[in-house]
Amino acid sequence: MASTDNPTIILVHGAFADASGWADVITELSDRDYRCYAPANPLRGVSHDGDYIRSFVATIDGPVVLVGHSYGGCAITNAGVGSPNVKALVYIAAFAPDEGETLLETFPLGGGSSDLANHLVLRSYPGAPDGESDSYIAADSFHALFCADVDANLALTMEAGQRGFALTCLSTPSGPAAWKTVPSWYMVAADDKTIPPEAERSMAARAGAHTVEVPSSHVAMVSHPQEVAELIVRAALEATSAALATA
Repeated sequence: MASTDNPTIILVHGAFADASGWADVITELSDRDYRCYAPANPLRGVSHDGDYIRSFVATIDGPVVLVGHSYGGCAITNAGVGSPNVKALVYIAAFAPDEGETLLETFPLGGGSSDLANHLVLRSYPGAPDGESDSYIAADSFHALFCADVDANLALTMEAGQRGFALTCLSTPSGPAAWKTVPSWYMVAADDKTIPPEAERSMAARAGAHTVEVPSSHVAMVSHPQEVAELIVRAALEATSAALATA
């Protein structure tokens, strides 16, 4: 049973994925007496998804650590604003945009580059706004681009089950950035082929985040769950201690 003295951990997945990617991290954190939730990120729009995660946070009593992977980092960056019980932000190979910045504008930060845009498949869906479509990573590129360091069979199931990501999320300016007022931690995936590691390092430095680096593909929470859990626990302990010191 989770300890009532520990903050609640909310794990937010990103694009081309779902909450199952957090499974091993949840096990690691549960073994350390942390209560975890992994809500489904709608992947419908920057403001919409931030509002959704903020509304979820509002249902939790006590302190919260928000953790975001990939596009989930954009969601927690927005959701952490106006959520007074959020005590720490943890970015796992994630976007940490500044206010008014689009995700497309973060890719070149630090001089890196990504081939992601050349491997997207677009699919329309009923009720989509004009010009909108869902994007997916092409099946023949998914393993190498998204999760090169996981078993081929796992990569196959991850590719088959990837969720559609509203393409306009990439070009929509982000709202006020929670990392400007909330302490943050960041895990750089040094072998990332989806978000350039150079951009990850730049976003982490800009946010003043406590930063670690692992030799991982984009899905560090799948291939390095223990290291991810350890960073989350570190954030929870340090943020909680800081909050108590200033209370």
